[in-house]
Amino acid sequence: MAEYVKDISELEALYGAPGAASIRKVARQMTPLYRKWISASRFCIVSTVGPDGTDGSPRGDDGPVVQELDEHRLLMPDWRGNNRMDTLRNIVADGRISLLFMVAGSDTVVRVNGRAQVSLEAALCARFDDRGRRPRSVIVITIGEIYAQCARAPMRAELWSAGDQSAGLPTVGAILAEQTEGEEGGARYDADWAARAEKTMW
Repeated sequence: MAEYVKDISELEALYGAPGAASIRKVARQMTPLYRKWISASRFCIVSTVGPDGTDGSPRGDDGPVVQELDEHRLLMPDWRGNNRMDTLRNIVADGRISLLFMVAGSDTVVRVNGRAQVSLEAALCARFDDRGRRPRSVIVITIGEIYAQCARAPMRAELWSAGDQSAGLPTVGAILAEQTEGEEGGARYDADWAARAEKTMW
């Protein structure tokens, strides 16, 4: 029968105290070096929690994935997607948020934990104007803490050096066909995806 840890003290006894550097690298607001790192990131993972559970969502842009509103707040545009709104629903219900910022080629990951709100303010949406197209809402993230993640995980995974490992993976069309017993998805779904994405990108 599996044994599960039921008390924090068990973990602390097993793992010991955190290293001093892992505590001292934490900032409570944007700093010059964390600002430089985050402004270079075009991709992050957003994690939220709500009444129906947790959600992890990839977010990417053709420039910085977030903008700095001030030293305590970040802005993330919510460009069009599939309208599930898992992240937005959780933020409205709970507000807790975590972000993992990544930059291609770097084994460092920068983490931001804090609280978020969904804003419809026209001036904030206008900050992300792209050829007349604007997001329908902007996520305003109030920073609780920022810190750099140890590089061991990307290094173990050879994230940037292992090359393309996608050969043989099922496509979204194949997965959709499996889940709908062939009613939706398939090769045609995959073939038409690029055109659909272009129409709904913004």
